[in-house]
Amino acid sequence: MTALPGRPPSVESPGGLPSGLPVPARFAHLHPDDGACLVEAAGLLATGRFTDSPAGTHPALAALARVVNDSVGDEARHALWPLAADLADARPADRVYPPLLVGMVVEAARGVRPASRRLARNGRACRQRAERLADAPAGGPAVRIADLLWWRGPGRRRLEQALRVLCAAPEADRLLSRLLRQAVAQARECGGAPAASRQVHCNR
Repeated sequence: MTALPGRPPSVESPGGLPSGLPVPARFAHLHPDDGACLVEAAGLLATGRFTDSPAGTHPALAALARVVNDSVGDEARHALWPLAADLADARPADRVYPPLLVGMVVEAARGVRPASRRLARNGRACRQRAERLADAPAGGPAVRIADLLWWRGPGRRRLEQALRVLCAAPEADRLLSRLLRQAVAQARECGGAPAASRQVHCNR
């Protein structure tokens, strides 16, 4: 990770972001002089460190944002750039959030490929997990490990399978851009609501 000097928060670009951010670019980068992906920009805004795994962004949301950033065209990528500010502080603590997010991506892919049995199964699995976790206690280290294993195993696989469908769609730029905006809004809503009021359909 590359530590950068702080920037005056009052100096902003037309998009509402601090001036001096790297230019939007595909893929990961060793140094901000080479550009930055959307998640690296979020890392700079959150902590001043150049990383594509910022602590303030939920890993599932960061995974989605990286794929969208790398898959859309230059015009769409620049249009998504203001989302970096919201991504910098988008880490819902609810256990239900990751299956909600993955399920939303799967449903978007089903809109492209409605006859896919795999996507239908994956969507059901995400809904069932979200329903199970909706009223489950936070738990201790064992629960956190179980959630991490789900994300690194079936959760990530289902996300990647759905994104492959969306990336191959004729209107991929529009679909992916809309999906990421919805996902960021979902994360902000889930993260901002009091724990007692959150439900499985936190943001449909």
